[in-house]
Amino acid sequence: MAGQDAAFRAHVESGLTTLCRCWAITRSDGVQYGFTDHDCALVFDGLTFKADTGLSALALQQSTGLSVDNSEAVGALSDAAVREEDIEAGRFDGAEVRAWLVNWADVSVRWLQFRGALGEIRRSGGQFNAELRGLTDKLNRPLGRVYQKPCTAVLGDRNCGFDLSEPGYFTERPVEDLGDGRAYRWADLNEFEPGWFARGRLSVLSGQASGLWGAIKRDWIDDGVRVIELWEPIRGGIGTGDMVRLEAGCDKRFDTCRLKFNNLPNYQGFPDIPSDDWMMAVPKQSGTNSGGSLR
Repeated sequence: MAGQDAAFRAHVESGLTTLCRCWAITRSDGVQYGFTDHDCALVFDGLTFKADTGLSALALQQSTGLSVDNSEAVGALSDAAVREEDIEAGRFDGAEVRAWLVNWADVSVRWLQFRGALGEIRRSGGQFNAELRGLTDKLNRPLGRVYQKPCTAVLGDRNCGFDLSEPGYFTERPVEDLGDGRAYRWADLNEFEPGWFARGRLSVLSGQASGLWGAIKRDWIDDGVRVIELWEPIRGGIGTGDMVRLEAGCDKRFDTCRLKFNNLPNYQGFPDIPSDDWMMAVPKQSGTNSGGSLR
């Protein structure tokens, strides 16, 4: 099988093997977890693979070509390993997964059998079931440009090129009034015009929910108090006094890119695409039929 070195093949072909499985999970915030189905902890690649977590996995389904490799990992929810509140907060969404077959008598003899990411995670009965998606899963995503009037870039990404650390486009301050978990209120956030942060991002910088973020739905002033409302609450235990970062939002319009961000050379939309009415226009006997200027 591909990727096996001579030492691993020799061990398998010996007829008497001491193999176990090991998994490493790396979250997007850099936190790593190691698990093994062996009865003792193993250490390699600078990571300890714990044996008391109850993690197991179904047989890997791998194939040649561009088919998607898939499997499933099953484990117990415990404070010592994977906590239910971390799954609920989304900290394991899209986490990188690596799986080995390891000679527990000599951990230097091992085979990287699988590499991919966590997909759908289900929780029930004190355990979790996590779908494992192989690297070829990314090939199922549509690629290429979309011809539409609104910009297709994400504010601040490589295609947009705008630097959100520019003064006037972000602010960092502690949470004052959390409300129902979706609406945040500040009494001294008046240096930005209403709506400045709509469609932007609120990132948590400290506290239990540090590293999580939410998309901003609305931004308005209510009786002198600035209100920032998210599309959904940040799961993870954010509280009063936690530091957050507010970043300006973009509605993907041509004029917003030009006037609010002065970033028109990087606009990724096609504002001059004819509308459906123009495309369905028919000849007429009198007057012009050009549809007028788009600008």
